Amino acid sequence: MLVLGIDPGTATTGYGLVEETSDGLRCVRYGVFTTPAGQQAEIRLVSLYQQLNDLLLLHRPTSAAVEKLFFSRNVTTALAVGQARGVALLALAQAGLSIAEYTPMQIKQAVAGYGGADKPQMQQMTRALLGLPDIPRPDDAADALAVAICHLHSQRFLSLSQTSL
Repeated sequence: MLVLGIDPGTATTGYGLVEETSDGLRCVRYGVFTTPAGQQAEIRLVSLYQQLNDLLLLHRPTSAAVEKLFFSRNVTTALAVGQARGVALLALAQAGLSIAEYTPMQIKQAVAGYGGADKPQMQQMTRALLGLPDIPRPDDAADALAVAICHLHSQRFLSLSQTSL
């Protein structure tokens, strides 16, 4: 199963492709989609949509997971992230992917085993679980890989719990 994890944002959207193999988890690719700060919001969203579609066509993941928006103190930032999330969800749905959404706490719990894990703990666990030599950079890409890992762990747990019934 090849999962695309998304950490949405208007200026920077992180993505991470993680595959579950018989040997464990394997990092296929990660990075960020960026849009110039001076562009109009709608142009930035179109750019994000196009970049995500290009990635989907190139890698053809089997499912996707997106970080849920948590309410921020900065309402303007929360609205912009919400718009980027909407564009990502649209592109993923149009590609016919099943989509899961996880809160930051769920992601931390699945990856680090502790819902209050801090960023360095999450980055080290992501690196270790994927057998990477270094912590993935930038942070948005590392976060997106963690979203994908969370989804794979959740799917494995769901599969195991359904078989035991």
